[in-house]
Amino acid sequence: QVQLVESGGGLVQPGGSLRLSCAASGSIFSIATMGWYRQAPGKQRELVATVTGRGDTNYADSVKGRFTISRDNARKTVFLQMNSLNTEDTAVYYCNTKLWSYESWGQGTQVTVAS
Repeated sequence: QVQLVESGGGLVQPGGSLRLSCAASGSIFSIATMGWYRQAPGKQRELVATVTGRGDTNYADSVKGRFTISRDNARKTVFLQMNSLNTEDTAVYYCNTKLWSYESWGQGTQVTVAS
């Protein structure tokens, strides 16, 4: 079983940056696809970015060029660097891991973009 613990959320002004971290337990981290999703109030959870075990990345159109996902397999941690944040990025951000039929979610970290 994989446990995921997110950190790094908070309040930031428009145009600012935040870096989210997700620390994972378990032995499958290095081969699992890791992802960040977000859920804004009144909206469905949506994909933000994913990175495979090989390092292939995928981004939602709304964050391309502003967000960067990366992983450190030695530390079993995945990161989301978020730049040029705007109010539409306000949401709870969830870390996710997928491998074959297995999937696990973190508890989420709040990101609020406001002046």
